[in-house]
Amino acid sequence: MSNLDERIEKVLSSYDTYGGINLTDTLNFPNRQSVVGVLADIENVIFPGFREDTSLDSDTMRFITGERLHRIVRNLTGEVLKAIKHICQASNRDGSGCYKYSEQIVLALIDEIPEFRRLSCTDAKAALDGDPAARSVEEIILSYPGLEALLVHRIAYFLYSKGVPIIPRMMSEHVHGKTGIDIHPGAKIGEECFIDHGTGVVIGETAVIGRQVKIYQGVTLGALSVKKTMADKKRHPTIEDNVTIYAGSTILGGETVIGAGSVIGGNTWIVESVPPGSKIYNKPA
Repeated sequence: MSNLDERIEKVLSSYDTYGGINLTDTLNFPNRQSVVGVLADIENVIFPGFREDTSLDSDTMRFITGERLHRIVRNLTGEVLKAIKHICQASNRDGSGCYKYSEQIVLALIDEIPEFRRLSCTDAKAALDGDPAARSVEEIILSYPGLEALLVHRIAYFLYSKGVPIIPRMMSEHVHGKTGIDIHPGAKIGEECFIDHGTGVVIGETAVIGRQVKIYQGVTLGALSVKKTMADKKRHPTIEDNVTIYAGSTILGGETVIGAGSVIGGNTWIVESVPPGSKIYNKPA
């Protein structure tokens, strides 16, 4: 055991040397497990009865919904407070002011839940209309990874737009691990979006996607430059309404605009704008 004691001391020493620890008695960071738990509660409020093993009927709906919303406010307020505490204290707010500010953000998120539900229903309808293999909206809610990725993205985007650091990215990376769909929480995505199959889709922070856009697996909406000096600039493309982007396509650049109604064929490489109604195909030599 003495040999183990020496090893423990070496591990503890590495904490001082390299950091990477999250202590509860300091200005600690959000807890990933807690954030994922909050996300599950929000998803269950948005689609009650679809993603949980809980008996739910019309008589218990009000009680269970109320219980979840109270839990979301309590737990997410604590995590948002951790995320913004450094910023909040730097702006000379006292501790109680930081808590109230965090709670205001979370209550604004609760107010947005009916809109999250509406947007998710438009996304589910787009999947039903766009996939011949889909048999019902219920099947899509239960099993389509693209719908879940978009739902979580809309939650993360709301928090991102309110200036909450860390937590939106934790949410997006959680659903990325589940679905293989990587959407930065800063991306702006319109309603009736359909991500079909979805594995390997990457959508960058400053991408803008319009209404009724269909995206297949392996699509990248990325940046031409990855220099740190570009952090505050638009680096990712704009996709206008009613565009279809087929599998394996790569569209790069903040000034690149894919015009409304265009069809982008599979395995294409695009670094400049195309006009509305275009059909772009890869033609191997």
